[in-house]
Amino acid sequence: MKRRDFLDQSSMGFAGLLVAPNLTAVFPKKEIIKSLATSTPYVLSTWNVPQATLLAGEALEKGSQGLDAAVHGVAFEEANLLNTTVGKGGAPDRDGNVSLDACVMNHKGDCGAVLAVENITHVAALAKDVMEKTPHVIIAGAGARKFALEQGYKAENLLTESSKAAWKKWLEKGNYKPEINVENHDTIGMLCSDVYGNLSGVCTTSGLAYKMMGRVGDSPIIGSGLYIDNEVGGAVATGLGEEVIKTVGSFLIVELMRQGKTPQDACEEAIERIIEKQKGKPDFQVAYLATNKKGEIGAYSVHRGFSYTKYFNKKTTNTQSNSVY
Repeated sequence: MKRRDFLDQSSMGFAGLLVAPNLTAVFPKKEIIKSLATSTPYVLSTWNVPQATLLAGEALEKGSQGLDAAVHGVAFEEANLLNTTVGKGGAPDRDGNVSLDACVMNHKGDCGAVLAVENITHVAALAKDVMEKTPHVIIAGAGARKFALEQGYKAENLLTESSKAAWKKWLEKGNYKPEINVENHDTIGMLCSDVYGNLSGVCTTSGLAYKMMGRVGDSPIIGSGLYIDNEVGGAVATGLGEEVIKTVGSFLIVELMRQGKTPQDACEEAIERIIEKQKGKPDFQVAYLATNKKGEIGAYSVHRGFSYTKYFNKKTTNTQSNSVY
């Protein structure tokens, strides 16, 4: 089997283990992996998410393509009720409704996204379905939910009792300024380099806590929350999406790497582009994570507290990034 034929035929071969429509993971035979493998796989994830990163890494080791592995990995956090910024259990908007956003991008430049989706937990997988099963790149709101149900996704109440209690406490203050994480969990962005030497990525989130209904940040916007160019590298963003969107941050980082900058230098310049537009010290967090085709890594944030998780050689490690402040 030719490498290109295998990669095209297996693009849907590994559906996330926790995704409702398909619970079966399918991998190529070991002899096929051995004949086509060219690289040591690795995974990069925003924040301290060892289990999600490990799941993606293990999938890569078994021959999964990068995008399939990334969707599988983030599905763990989407279903993790203790993670209040991704998937089920995510913080609601100011009216008490949980809505989710996600996007995906593969090594061929194909991409898909869903915006403001209610009652569907695994929106990263749904974004992949948009990419693979529709002629569109983005589907939003009720349309995205309808598409999910047609594909066999299970509708669920995403508001947990603990998230509901936190929302009610927030309401007591009467302060409708959204809360912004500086040192806590936020959007999960994941970059995967598979055994075939290809880069893919995923970004998934429940968005800004107590946002206005209908608000969408950078996470599902290709070029802002995520961007992949398989000839150059990839980048993901986390933090206040409004600021990431203004500079199309992930695309900027990949273009800077194309010009010869290292991932670290590119991340730092992207953060500086945000800082220079502020009057004084920003009261929000933005962080970037990037890698190039050489396997070099960059990470940088506005404030201290951002860390990323890496899978390499069957081990996961968490590293604190440098920051401006």
